[in-house]
Amino acid sequence: MSIPAPVATGTFLYLILGAVLLGLIFASRLTGRLTKDNAEIANVVVVIATISTWLFWLCAWMHQWHPLIKPIYEE
Repeated sequence: MSIPAPVATGTFLYLILGAVLLGLIFASRLTGRLTKDNAEIANVVVVIATISTWLFWLCAWMHQWHPLIKPIYEE
């Protein structure tokens, strides 16, 4: 059983999104816009937000892929 292509693609995109956001925080730290403490908090927030949104997307995708409740059509 392999991983479906949309799940792999979506996971890859969320990894890229998280990396880009962490890069922006790193750049803000280098330019002095963020203090060390604020950058550490921002790192935690970005990681948790990225994982949470990925998990929500994965649950929504899985629910549409294999629905638990199937409609019963009356004639």
